Amino acid sequence: MQDNKPNTNWKHRLHEIIYEADTNAGKIFDIILLILIIASIILVMLESVKSFDRQHHQFLLAAEWVITIFFSIEYIARIISVKKPKRYIFSFYGIIDLLSTIPLYLSYFIAGSQVLIAVRAFRLMRVFRILKLARYIGESNQLLNALKASRRKISVFLFGMLIMSVIFGTLMYLIESDESGFTSIPRSIYWCIVTLTTVGYGDIAPATTLGQLLATVIMILGYGIIAVPTGIVSAEYASAKKNIDTNTQACPHCLSEHHKDNAKHCYNCGNLLNE
Repeated sequence: MQDNKPNTNWKHRLHEIIYEADTNAGKIFDIILLILIIASIILVMLESVKSFDRQHHQFLLAAEWVITIFFSIEYIARIISVKKPKRYIFSFYGIIDLLSTIPLYLSYFIAGSQVLIAVRAFRLMRVFRILKLARYIGESNQLLNALKASRRKISVFLFGMLIMSVIFGTLMYLIESDESGFTSIPRSIYWCIVTLTTVGYGDIAPATTLGQLLATVIMILGYGIIAVPTGIVSAEYASAKKNIDTNTQACPHCLSEHHKDNAKHCYNCGNLLNE
């Protein structure tokens, strides 16, 4: 058993650095990672500027290779530092990490595939861990739950708005002439939806006095309608709001994150967080 301790210790240390942001080493690693991600995205943007690419193509290519090699090493390190590599490989972040690593390699077989490097933008989501914003991820989950809880009310509301748009659109088609742009009922319904949502493209406009009066009513209704979905979701959010105090510690067994402060066991798999 003692022969395995050094092997376990370095893997545990590597896991803390890569997967957690509560330690100084973890914070430094994540900050370096984010800087490289942003730099890589900027390089892809600059490469798309043909005049700049012609002058600095070799520099852009060399810099991209340096970043890609770093990400490749990081991806391998993430796999070997967890006890169940498949959990990471097939997780959301695992797939994103892989997709953000292979484009430059694929560019030697598939022309133009290096532009897929832009998928690295998804990796910027790790900023939540670096800035100790895990508790706000909990808040976002509450918002998502509030949206799910209010989906029926919102669906009924949207269906009502669709019926209203059909009625007002048909009325506007009957009131206005083809010269005003209301050439059909579907086109009139499109105008009504644009007006109700206060977008107002201006490509169609009523010309008659009665049409302008109806348009005024629809505009006023639009301002009131916008607040309804917000009120529905806000009510659900307020009723379901809970205090969540989480940290950035990741379980070395199942990779679950957002554990409560001072938690000793993983809420998902039940294993010890620090063995």
